[in-house]
Amino acid sequence: MRSGTDITENGLRHLLNDGDPIGVADEVQDEYDCMLTPLLRRLRGGVGQTEISEFLWHELEDHFGLTPLPSEPEAMAARLMSWWTTAGKADGTGCA
Repeated sequence: MRSGTDITENGLRHLLNDGDPIGVADEVQDEYDCMLTPLLRRLRGGVGQTEISEFLWHELEDHFGLTPLPSEPEAMAARLMSWWTTAGKADGTGCA
């Protein structure tokens, strides 16, 4: 992670914990940290909502062993994209 991104990283962690697809965020605050760097890399690289949704689907299915409903990764991807529009500006990453 680049310096100066703690706010963004913490914001993304909060968003993933809020979504909590496996239902453990109340007990394990860092359960989804494995997705922080890959998601931030994708967001900073300018990928779209479809690519974020595909990444989330893959993580839920292959890493966490879930079979998500099609709407779950799509809804989280939409939330992430909306959040990124604001968070990227706040930490100076220059996203649109």
